[in-house]
Amino acid sequence: MIVASLAAIVLAADQFVKHLTIENLPPHEAVPVLGEFLQLYYIRNSGAAFSIGEEVTWIFTIAMAVVAGVIVWKATSVKSRLWATVLGLLLGGVLGNLTDRLLREPGFAVGHVVDMISMPWMIPAIFNVADIFIVSGMISVAVLVVFGLRLDGTRERDHASVAEDAPADGHEGAAASTGA
Repeated sequence: MIVASLAAIVLAADQFVKHLTIENLPPHEAVPVLGEFLQLYYIRNSGAAFSIGEEVTWIFTIAMAVVAGVIVWKATSVKSRLWATVLGLLLGGVLGNLTDRLLREPGFAVGHVVDMISMPWMIPAIFNVADIFIVSGMISVAVLVVFGLRLDGTRERDHASVAEDAPADGHEGAAASTGA
């Protein structure tokens, strides 16, 4: 439930911000929010980050659909609330951009993603709400993996200590039962 709820919230927020962008911002014109620090800049991106792969938009659509499918598949075995939260936010971001690829112009599976957030002092990229959740979600996945938190909520070190305690020959009770 956590994964589905968070994914729905992120997807709705992303699509709502994109709707507001389309309805209210002039295309290809910087609108300062906090001077040069934060600007709104409405574009439609046919490629991936930094407009890479503009000629093969359909590949990104397939990749995002596969990623969404893997997240849903993995979510069925999640017992950790932390993992459920991370996967839900990540799934929402992926679905936000996948929705654009499937439903926006110029057509099904090759739609352009609506981007609007610009921080020119930091990176020369324009991104959207979904991108924020995708990037932060992937960083969070990496952190959880590095710290050894499994999808079931246990830690790698717990499994390593159990494996070290188990006898190698599989005859745990043999010595005790013989009186040795």
